[in-house]
Amino acid sequence: MAQCNMCIVKCESYEEAALDESWKNAMKSELEMIEKNNTWELVDSPFDKPIIGVKWVYKTKLNLDGSVQKNKVRLGAKGYSQKPGIDYNETFAPVARLDTIRTLIALAAQKEWNLYQLDVKSIFLNGVLKEEVYVEQPQGFVKENEETKVYKLNKALYGLKQAPRAWYDEIDSYFIKAGFKKSSSEATLYVKSSEASSIIIVSLYMDDIVHTGSCPKLLEEYKNDMM
Repeated sequence: MAQCNMCIVKCESYEEAALDESWKNAMKSELEMIEKNNTWELVDSPFDKPIIGVKWVYKTKLNLDGSVQKNKVRLGAKGYSQKPGIDYNETFAPVARLDTIRTLIALAAQKEWNLYQLDVKSIFLNGVLKEEVYVEQPQGFVKENEETKVYKLNKALYGLKQAPRAWYDEIDSYFIKAGFKKSSSEATLYVKSSEASSIIIVSLYMDDIVHTGSCPKLLEEYKNDMM
């Protein structure tokens, strides 16, 4: 039997994506997530602030057998046009070292603890901005009769120079409020213990959070709280 393998190429432009219903739905889903997270608000264009452009980024995710899993779309800011001291300041965000992840896995294996991994969806949409940043309305979704308005960002978008930092500040603040202690030598490693000598250890790697511990109940409470 003859077999044909098809190579699926991602969309390169909005005009191309607009012709396909699945890509259109993916763009709508991305905007719904942005609105749900209160990422921005539509305002009059300021005279004294730069307006950053935005762009659609398209990617087709495949299953192991090569079939299409889903069409994924991100709305990204054109961060290359940002100017330091005007629409961004701090950009650095620490990332877990590979040795830390290995040590955590080895500890879980030695102690016979369960090891879990959480993936945070649309992480940068959770990072609260400290700067005043404005972006243009996305192509294909400009509000009718409000074409001259722009979006003022409350939270970060993909592509912003300060997006990783904003996300780290947000999740770091959550861990501290939740009773975790940050390692003095590893800024992405957090530990929480209870009076019953139970312990939970969390390592943060951007949108992936690896955690383990001695008490299943404590781990379950942590996972529910993270949701």
